[in-house]
Amino acid sequence: FFSLHTLDHMAQHWQYCLVFLMVASFVVSQPASDKITHLPGLSAIPSFDQYSGYVNITGFGQMFYWFVESQNNPVTDPVVLWLNGGPGCSSLNGFLSENGPWFPNATLQLVENPYSWNRIANMLYIESPPGVGFSVNEAKFDHYDDNT
Repeated sequence: FFSLHTLDHMAQHWQYCLVFLMVASFVVSQPASDKITHLPGLSAIPSFDQYSGYVNITGFGQMFYWFVESQNNPVTDPVVLWLNGGPGCSSLNGFLSENGPWFPNATLQLVENPYSWNRIANMLYIESPPGVGFSVNEAKFDHYDDNT
């Protein structure tokens, strides 16, 4: 009915779904220790909360996340998961150059992004897979493709 390759591929997708659910439940709890209260280069205090930290993924490592609450209504607005392409590309690229609340300017000061997606949604940026960006790879994978 299904080939072994197909079953293996499906199992990998389920693993990623479980990781996402673990990260989502962790972020929803918004641990006070992960709350960002100051960012270098940011002169104004934002009107929304943001959190950043690590989620342990047993056997794989630690995945870095940055969660930015909606500027509109964080309780009722949707949560958007942002993963840059790859694997191997940091999700902070999207955060700092595409849809995050700020852009770094030429002097590395953070300036407001008028088109930030967190104007209408809660944004969750995850550095994945472990080993990309600030995430930590404990499994020591050095090659990723459709089979790993």
